[in-house]
Amino acid sequence: MLRLLCKSKPTSLSSYSPHYTCSTTQHSSTHLSVPQITPNSFTPSGFPLNSPNPLKTSTGFRFFHQYGRKSQFYAYENPVNRVFLPGCSLNWRNVGNWKGNGVGFMSVRSLVGGVTRGFCSESDREVMSYDVVIVGAGPAGLSAAIRLKQLCREKDVDLSVCVVEKGAEVGTHILSGNVFEPRALDELLPQWKQEGAPIDVPVSSDKFWFLTKDRAISFPSPFDNKGNYVISLSQLVRWLGEKAEELGVEVYPGFAASEILYDADDKVIGIATNDMGIAKDGSRRDNFQRGVELKGKSNYFLYMRVEAIGMLSGRNGFKSHTCASNYMHSPGRLTLLGEGCRGSLSEKMIKRYNLREKVQGQHQTYALGIKEVWEVDASKHEPGFVLHTLGWPLDNKTYGGSFLYHMKDRQVSIGLVVALNYHNPFLNPYEEFQKLKHHPAINRLLEGGTVLQYGARTLNEGGFQSIPYPVFPGGAIIGCSAGFLNVPKIKGTHTAMKSGMLAAEAAFDVLHGGLNMDAYWNNLKNSWIWEELYRARNYRPAFEYGLFPGLALSGLERYIFKGRFPVTLRHGKPDHEATDEAHLHSPIQYPKPDGTVSFDVPTSLYRSNTNHEHDQPPHLRLRDQSIPEHVNLPKYGGPESRYCPARVYE
Repeated sequence: MLRLLCKSKPTSLSSYSPHYTCSTTQHSSTHLSVPQITPNSFTPSGFPLNSPNPLKTSTGFRFFHQYGRKSQFYAYENPVNRVFLPGCSLNWRNVGNWKGNGVGFMSVRSLVGGVTRGFCSESDREVMSYDVVIVGAGPAGLSAAIRLKQLCREKDVDLSVCVVEKGAEVGTHILSGNVFEPRALDELLPQWKQEGAPIDVPVSSDKFWFLTKDRAISFPSPFDNKGNYVISLSQLVRWLGEKAEELGVEVYPGFAASEILYDADDKVIGIATNDMGIAKDGSRRDNFQRGVELKGKSNYFLYMRVEAIGMLSGRNGFKSHTCASNYMHSPGRLTLLGEGCRGSLSEKMIKRYNLREKVQGQHQTYALGIKEVWEVDASKHEPGFVLHTLGWPLDNKTYGGSFLYHMKDRQVSIGLVVALNYHNPFLNPYEEFQKLKHHPAINRLLEGGTVLQYGARTLNEGGFQSIPYPVFPGGAIIGCSAGFLNVPKIKGTHTAMKSGMLAAEAAFDVLHGGLNMDAYWNNLKNSWIWEELYRARNYRPAFEYGLFPGLALSGLERYIFKGRFPVTLRHGKPDHEATDEAHLHSPIQYPKPDGTVSFDVPTSLYRSNTNHEHDQPPHLRLRDQSIPEHVNLPKYGGPESRYCPARVYE
C-alpha cells in the first residue's frame, strides 16, 4: 500500500547520508560546543563502524545532525537498532522525533515541511504524515490545496499538503454538465484562461419554462447566467488537480477515507483509508491490504536553547554530549473535509461536536439529482443554451425541476432534481426522470441521439438556515459537506471553491502564524458566500406551502425585496418525516421505457461506469433489519424499492 502512495521509491536513511562523523565547533555567543557533521562512514544503526554506542539509553539511541546554516538541527530518537525510512523527508527545518514500532521500522514525526512516512504499531497500518490532509478532490478540496500552496510560496513557508480521493481518478465521481460561475476561480487562478482551463462555452441563451403535460410556458429567467459558462465539471476538476500537483500538492486517487483518527483529547489528528481485499462476509481475502493512516504531524517539537544532544568525537571514541532543551507545543496539524453532500465523515463531525446546534442551525434538507449526458444531432445542438423548468412531471406538492445544458462537442446534459421531502411514498424519482424526457419540448431534442453517461447524486438544499459551525477540533468542513449550495441558482461549485480557499487561508494562519481555526467561520461570514446565501435563504422554504404559493413568495423575494425580506422562513419537517403513509395515496403507474429515450435501471447503471465486485462488503448496512419488514412495507408501501435510482436496497 505504501509503495502505491509514495511519489518516490522507498529508501533507507543510510542512502541519504551514508557518511558521518562529528567534530566540535564553538557557539559564538555562549562559547559552548555544538556538534558539526563531517563525512565518515557509519552503520545503518546511525553510528560509526567498529565504535561503541554510548548514546544508547532506555528509550533507544539519540543522535544529532546539523544541516547547513545557523545551527538548524534535526534530532531523531530511535528505540530500535535499525533505522529505515520508507519514503523521503523534504526540507525539514525544525526538530522532529521518531518513535519506532519495535520491529525495525519507524513512525516519523516532523514539524515543518516534508512528508514523513512510517508504520503505526497500534493499528498495523502504514502512516503518512502531512501538515494538512484534505479529504475529497472536488472543487472545494482542490481549491483549498491550491490556495495553501500559493500562500506557502508567497510567505516562503513549506507545508506538506495531501488530498485523498475515493474515485479511481480525479473527476471520475463528478458527472459532466454544469453551469459554472467563475467568480471564485477568478480569485484563485486569475490567469485561468491563459493557462488552458477547460472553460470555453459561454452561456448564450438562458430560458425558464413552466411545464404542463403537453406545453412549455416561458417565464422570465431568474438565474442570472450572463457571464457564466457551460462546462464539464469533471474536466475542470481534473485540471484543478493538475494545478494542485504543479504546486506540490500530493493527490492520491483511489483511496476512500473511511475513519477519523483522534488523539487522547478528542481532537482530530487525521484519517484512515479503507482496507482493501475484504470479502462479502467480512473475512480477509488473499489480496487483503490494510488502509493507510494520513495524520497531521506531532504536536510537540524539541526546541534547542543553546546546544544539542549529539555525538562528539574524541580520542576514546564517541561521547555523549547533552544540553538543556525544552519541549514546546506546536499549533498542530489539520484535516479538511470536502467530501461533498452528506459526506460520511463530515456528518460524524457535525454530530460528534454538535456543530449545527452550536449556531442554532436547522436540519439539512436534501434533493436527489438524476442526470444523463447525451450526444445529439448537430442540427439540434446550440452550444451555451441553458434551460431550467418547473412543474410537470412532478405534482404541485413536490418541489423540484429539470435542467438542460448544451455543452460543446454536440453534448447535452439533462437532469431532474426532486426534493426528498415529497409526500407520496409511491413516487419514484428515476421514473419521473424517464417521463420528463417524453415531454414534447424535450423529446424532439433527444430523438436520434445517444446516451453517453448516467449518474445521480444528492444535493443539500437547506441553504443559509442549515449551515453548521464548520470548525471542529483539528480541522474544518468545506464545500457541499457544509451545505453552501445556492438553491435558486442551482449552483454550488463557486461557493464550494471559495469556502475551500477561506479554510486554506485560516489553516495557513494556524500553522504558520499560531492563530485559531475559528477564523474560518469569521471569514465565511465576511465573504460574498454569506451575502449570497443570505439573499437566497427564503426561496426553498417558500415551497413548503406548495408550488404556486412558492412561486409567488419567491417572486416577491426576488423582484420586490431583492433578498432582503424582513423574515427568514424556516424549513418544514426533516425529509424522512414528511413521507405520508401509503393508505393516503394511490400507487403510481409509470409507463414502460421505450429503449430510445427512456430506459430501465440496469441499462442506466451500465452507463454509470459503476463497478462492484461480487465478493465485497455491501456499502449500505441497516441499523435495524426489522424496520423494512415491520414498518416500511406495511406502513409506507416499501418506498426504499423506489427512491434509490440504483435500486441498491433490493
